[in-house]
Amino acid sequence: MSPVWSLRQALRSDAPWIAELRALVMRPDLERLGRWDPVRVRQRFRDGFLPAHTFVIEVECSPVGVIAVRPERDEQWIEHFYLGSQHQGRGIGSEVLRHVMATLGDARPFRLNVLQGSSAQRLYERHGFVHEHEDPIDVFLVARTIAETGPANPEAR
Repeated sequence: MSPVWSLRQALRSDAPWIAELRALVMRPDLERLGRWDPVRVRQRFRDGFLPAHTFVIEVECSPVGVIAVRPERDEQWIEHFYLGSQHQGRGIGSEVLRHVMATLGDARPFRLNVLQGSSAQRLYERHGFVHEHEDPIDVFLVARTIAETGPANPEAR
């Protein structure tokens, strides 16, 4: 059973710790791909951070991760979905993804991209995402319908 988690709206002041979390979570894949740059990985997040579209994942009132959903006219992009390593593999990511897709889902498909070879791709595929296309760095996935949500976390709001 996964820990009780909740979501809160991100604040501009969350940017520094989220940028650090991004760097920690992405480092192994970026190093494997020969793309690790400790300054760039943080700056890319700060340059694109939109608190209005970002939610902080909390466990026991402490921030442990983040997920952003950027709406566009014809699609919704899931971005910046990171969990601290001590919270990975405990079901939180699956529950958060189901919750976000069920809550924000509409007729538009969800889209996202993952780094080539990232283990996160399996998580997304379990939730209805399928391969759309790829390039040498990224794999682009799409979920054309709202994913089956199963039992929602009753504590998540």
